[in-house]
Amino acid sequence: MNDGRAVRAIGLGHGFPGTPLLFESLDFEARPGDVVGLCGPSGSGKSTLLSIFAGWETPSMGRVERVRLTRTSWVFQNPHGVAHRKAIDHVVFPFLAAGSTRGEAVELARPILASFKLTAVADRSFRELSGGEAQRLMLARAVATRPSLLLVDEPTAQLDLRTSETVNQTLGAVAQEGAIVLIATHDPGTRDACNRVIQLEDYAPTRGVAA
Repeated sequence: MNDGRAVRAIGLGHGFPGTPLLFESLDFEARPGDVVGLCGPSGSGKSTLLSIFAGWETPSMGRVERVRLTRTSWVFQNPHGVAHRKAIDHVVFPFLAAGSTRGEAVELARPILASFKLTAVADRSFRELSGGEAQRLMLARAVATRPSLLLVDEPTAQLDLRTSETVNQTLGAVAQEGAIVLIATHDPGTRDACNRVIQLEDYAPTRGVAA
């Protein structure tokens, strides 16, 4: 998909004040259809890098360019929903916010829930969901926002192998529909499902302390 949309890291490096840099000299470009795995050991800066791409953290060096990206969604490692609201309500809401009627929004939400194997729990409240179900629901809600950039932090950390495979396939399908997907992950299965992988330890500095 060559429609001009892209996210770029240019000479990117980051560290927190008084501590060694987590990474430096990171350059890459992702375009719609890309599923990029941000991989590395704990403490290598995976979640921090997602924060930088989201615009929530200013890098210590270099810059991020977002070209023609209209909406960014971030799915955190720990799911947060509205305890008393039904699972389907979480996925319906983005469509309501975009102007759909309730009936239209429900019809749009149901296939997204199905893609994450959540049909059976659609009418349960968020507080009744298991940790894995809640995590998948947050992914489904993010997909419903129709993001041009989807940032995902450890999407399979609470899932069994079969469900992890479903999530990985669905995130790949989201990219094929026109999103850029950046995933911070430890999971070898998720890493293998990405069409590109950034190993952050390859960008670990030999020296340098953040100012």
